Amino acid sequence: MQPAGAQSGATVRFENLSKGFWVRGEYRPIISNLTMTLPPGRALGLLGRNGAGKSTLLQIIAGTMQPSSGRVIRAGRVSWPIGGTNSFHRDLTGLQNTRFLARVYGVDSDALVAFVERFAEIGRHFHMPLRSYSSGMRSRLAFGVAMGIPFDTYLVDEVTAVGDARFKRKSRSLFRARMAQAGAVMVSHSMSEMRSYCDSGLVLNEGHLEYYENIGSAIARHEALMA
Repeated sequence: MQPAGAQSGATVRFENLSKGFWVRGEYRPIISNLTMTLPPGRALGLLGRNGAGKSTLLQIIAGTMQPSSGRVIRAGRVSWPIGGTNSFHRDLTGLQNTRFLARVYGVDSDALVAFVERFAEIGRHFHMPLRSYSSGMRSRLAFGVAMGIPFDTYLVDEVTAVGDARFKRKSRSLFRARMAQAGAVMVSHSMSEMRSYCDSGLVLNEGHLEYYENIGSAIARHEALMA
C-alpha cells in the first residue's frame, strides 16, 4: 500500500529496494523490491514480528547498511538509528564523540556539548572513554546527541525505554517537542507508545512494507499477523 498524497520532496524514498541475508546456505529476503515514498513530517510506527527486519530497514534508511539492490533517496537530514551507539567511537570520551558528531552534521559544537552534558546527566563520565560507560549511560549520551541535532527525520529504535522513570519522562517530553518539528520512523514493542507518538504506520511482513494512514489500522494489521 502506498502513502496517500506522498510528495516528491519527501525526506525518504525507496526505489526497487531489496535486502536479504544468507543463512545456513539459504537466502532469506528481508525486503523485496520496495518502491515507496514516505510522507514527510509524519511520525511513522514501524511494526513487524521479531526478526522481520525492522532494525535492518532503519539502518538502510540511515545509510549505515547497504541494500542488496535498489537505493534510498534522502532529501533531508536523517538521524542514525537512535537507541544504538554505532555512530560513537568507544575509545573517545562522551565529549569528544559529541564534538565529532557536531562537526559531521554541521551544528554548533559548543552548543551541542552544553545541551548533551546537561541532558544526559552522566556527570564526570562525559569526560571519560565510551568503553567505560554502562549501557544506560551510552543510551543517554546517544539520545542526548540525537535530540540536540535538528534532524528532518528521526530514526528511533526503542529509545524511550532508556533510564529510570524520571529520565524516561524527560526523554518523552523532549521527543514530543522534536516530533512537532520533524518526522520519524519509530520501532517499539509498546503499542501504547506507538499510539502516543505516531500518526501513521508501516508494517513489515515477509519482505513487503505496507503503509497505513492511521496508526490504529497498522496496529490492527500487525496484531492480526501475530495472531
